[in-house]
Amino acid sequence: MQPDDFAPGTVWLVGAGPGDPDLLTMKAVRLIQRADIVFYDALVGDGVLALVPPLTEAVGVGKRSGRHSKDQRTIDAMLVEAAAAGKRVVRLKGGDPSLFGRSAEEMAALRAAGIPVHICPGITAAIAAAASARISLSLRDVARDVRFVTAHSRRGAALDIDWAALASPGTTLAFYMGRDAAFEIARGLIGAGLSPATPVQIACNISLPDEKILATRLDLLGLATRAFAADAPALILIGEAVAPVTGTEAHAMVQTSALHG
Repeated sequence: MQPDDFAPGTVWLVGAGPGDPDLLTMKAVRLIQRADIVFYDALVGDGVLALVPPLTEAVGVGKRSGRHSKDQRTIDAMLVEAAAAGKRVVRLKGGDPSLFGRSAEEMAALRAAGIPVHICPGITAAIAAAASARISLSLRDVARDVRFVTAHSRRGAALDIDWAALASPGTTLAFYMGRDAAFEIARGLIGAGLSPATPVQIACNISLPDEKILATRLDLLGLATRAFAADAPALILIGEAVAPVTGTEAHAMVQTSALHG
């Protein structure tokens, strides 16, 4: 789009990435700095919020499990109201707006009100976690399939997940919001036939100075998450491709890739 794509009365849903402002796209930075008002989620990093100009209004509308500052209808109405008043509106969302970001609901509300709305993509947590752990979510002859799964459910309700459809040795699974459901994830996948020894990576605060990553196995996932993640948001990666790579294994993988071209 052209540099004048942010006319007054326009809304951009902007991916804020996993938290590190260096992982923002150049377009995201430009939109943030041109905005008249920025609505941001709880998981948007402080370094990203520091890019909001001092005279630009910044409004927190963040939602975390069990702690919702604004319900979705209220957020939709706030976006519509700001744009209808002729403001350039940025809606900052952690990760990528189109992945578990409820962007469809916000776009539907804005379109119904006749408000122009666009999306600026961002780096999602699973991709950032793989980079930090120095692994690949896909891997030749090991994992040809990568699936993003939300482990969020209404409080007290069981996860509505087809475990059999996910329990494939050739699949890498990325569970978002998986901390509280870790025991259930392990039970479901092992019950559906996935090996208890399947490699797992648990990632917290990815890309931030206090980022933590723990390598474990599926049958230990619940206990490991309880001890490791505490109250931090956690992303869980599961599959043979996410096993930690040693120096010897990495050298062998490079040689194999070279042979296969």
